[in-house]
Amino acid sequence: MDSGSHSLRSFGRNDELSIPHNDDGPVFNAPWEAEAFALAVSLNERGVFTWSEWAQILGDEIKKAQAAGDPDTGETYYQHWLAALERILAEKGLTDPAQLARTRDAWEHACARTPHGAPIELRPGDFRG
Repeated sequence: MDSGSHSLRSFGRNDELSIPHNDDGPVFNAPWEAEAFALAVSLNERGVFTWSEWAQILGDEIKKAQAAGDPDTGETYYQHWLAALERILAEKGLTDPAQLARTRDAWEHACARTPHGAPIELRPGDFRG
């Protein structure tokens, strides 16, 4: 995050979700963080999970990361969001760990072949095995 003024703001009807923000709104360090945030909001709006479910799973993922040595400085906050998204979608039966791993591997393959600064494009061959 930049050195500007940041705080936590409640998000959701029951103040169950807090996100880093400044006077301009949510603060994201990279575009994928904003996309993870938007995906969680969209899935909630579609009824895939409640904010109470989300808060519980996100909290669990943060605790697991801290137990594994995450310094909890805020820099990894949206990595926890991503882990929570993957977990909740698997628990709801919308995906499974094998598909998540296959997709993650495909992105890694696509990233490895993409020149710096060029858009990353997934191709059928990226989904090996």
